[in-house]
Amino acid sequence: MDIAALKAFLAVAESGSFSLAASRLFLTQPAVSKRIAALEAELETRLFDRIGRTVALTDAGRELLPRARNILVELEDSLRAVSNLSGKIHGSLRFGTSHHIGLHRLPTALKAFINRYPQVRMDIGFMDSEAACQAVEQGELELGIVTLPPQPLPNLALDPIWPDPLAIVVSRDHALARLRTVSLDELARHAAILPASSTYTRQIAEREFTRLGLELDIVLSTNYLETIKMLVSVGMGWSLLPTTMLDEQLQELPVAALSLQRELGVVYHRDRTLSNAAVALIGLLKRDND
Repeated sequence: MDIAALKAFLAVAESGSFSLAASRLFLTQPAVSKRIAALEAELETRLFDRIGRTVALTDAGRELLPRARNILVELEDSLRAVSNLSGKIHGSLRFGTSHHIGLHRLPTALKAFINRYPQVRMDIGFMDSEAACQAVEQGELELGIVTLPPQPLPNLALDPIWPDPLAIVVSRDHALARLRTVSLDELARHAAILPASSTYTRQIAEREFTRLGLELDIVLSTNYLETIKMLVSVGMGWSLLPTTMLDEQLQELPVAALSLQRELGVVYHRDRTLSNAAVALIGLLKRDND
């Protein structure tokens, strides 16, 4: 079975479009169509239903998809293992990270890495931590530099690098800003601005409230912490933010008996070989944090 055809199949299946797949693979659309046609001929079955501009997997396509993904992941893992034997730090390094970590944690180590290893081609995706973890698990990314999951994930190794204390914050003129102490019950009666419910940070925020049977009044959700900071600073509600983001616009609330922290670090698949480039980047991140 032709590897190039499998890559084309996977690109079309994941993007839902021949044109988007062509762009992703740096090919023309006819070239992608030709590879899919050759694969369908080899398997003697149709893999996609093409209705107008809509492309959908057939039953055969859905059956092939996880197997094609596994074949390509295993091939890439094998190539990395062989390449590592040279001891050289080169090739491509694909990783995902959040905008917050990219802005506040990565710059120094990333600059040092680029200067030290110019032969490595960096392919960086900015995304939510949860999406990065899923992409690492599926073999789409080698690393995730993310907010670590509060609970272990079976296929992922979690390597903490930065402790990230969290603070309950409001604007300076918020009604709660004048209080010496604030209870969770009182906090729950005020509007909150938090990341989406699927995020690890939101799970950390909700855990204590759920334990006490309290329900949050969430008026707005966004996963961009810089946006949350702005919305809190203009008085739209309270939120939970890393203490590294506190400034004169925000007031940290002294919430009784509450101490929250998340861990930032690296995730990678337990059963796959890390490239020399990935190992080198992890080493730089740890040294930068010492």
